[in-house]
Amino acid sequence: MTDHRFSQCWKLFSTFFRIGAFTFGGGYAMIPLIHREAVEANHWVDDQEILDIIAIAESTPGPIAINSATFIGYKVGGLAGSAAATLGVVLPSFLVISIISLFFTAFMENRWVAWAFEGIRPAVVILILGAVVKMKKSCPNDLFHLLILGLVFVLAATGLVSTIPLLVSTALCGILRQLFLARKGKAGDPS
Repeated sequence: MTDHRFSQCWKLFSTFFRIGAFTFGGGYAMIPLIHREAVEANHWVDDQEILDIIAIAESTPGPIAINSATFIGYKVGGLAGSAAATLGVVLPSFLVISIISLFFTAFMENRWVAWAFEGIRPAVVILILGAVVKMKKSCPNDLFHLLILGLVFVLAATGLVSTIPLLVSTALCGILRQLFLARKGKAGDPS
């Protein structure tokens, strides 16, 4: 591995290690940090690419943060970059969970821990909402997209439809719309 390639992989690993180490609340809470590091700080991807990566990461098996790290790592550094980013985002949780598992009962019964998690929960919700607002700015703002956004939000929030049917049906809606526009001679960029 060349020095540049090693440096690139180390940067991916250390960046995603920090994201994994300092984010509470799961993969969705990591999205704002992933966006900041991958788009704003390191310019590995742009706003449109991060939206596509999040969409693919959500629709493929596995946690969204790990999938996102894997896709970004692959785009930046190929297979080695993919492995470095994935290991970086997974390792902090693995280490913490390994340590906690040794003292799980005592840990969960500790009132300080319970109080800390009580305070963290609202912050996690705000982090997720912040990611939604940032990503919404890159989404198309026409009637078709706003209708899909509203309908999917209602169906997902109420639990009436699970994630996979929502993703499949919205993908089909996008395909059908582009086919319709192609017949009218207006197809092109889906945004």
